[in-house]
Amino acid sequence: MAKKIKTFIKLNVPAGAATPAPPVGPALGQHGLPIMEFVKAFNDKTQDKKGNILPVVITVYEDRTFSFITKEPPAAEMIKKTLSLEKGSGTAMKAPVGSLSKAQVKQIAEAKMPDLNTKNVEAAMKVVEGTARSMGVKIS
Repeated sequence: MAKKIKTFIKLNVPAGAATPAPPVGPALGQHGLPIMEFVKAFNDKTQDKKGNILPVVITVYEDRTFSFITKEPPAAEMIKKTLSLEKGSGTAMKAPVGSLSKAQVKQIAEAKMPDLNTKNVEAAMKVVEGTARSMGVKIS
């Protein structure tokens, strides 16, 4: 018989550097989950992606066990990393902070494909371009 799912917890956690401190500890603690067990498992699984913020979806079961899946970093994080930006523009249309080439957009879109609800690279590129525009990054 399959385990009964109690809830899902969605967090953004630094790869290979999860700690029991917020947001991880309180989110897991309120469901009675073993926090250190998650921290160790997450850090082991994400060592190779250190330096990225990874979205993680934790499935909590009725018997206080859990499983989790990690996703690719958010498109905004990938754009900031590609352009070596600290953050996006506060006034996106007035003060651009950088410029992405079509090749860079395609590269980010292909990396992000597993998490997007499309199998079409062109559509994925449109998603990335929209994120870039909202951050004040021009597409050249």
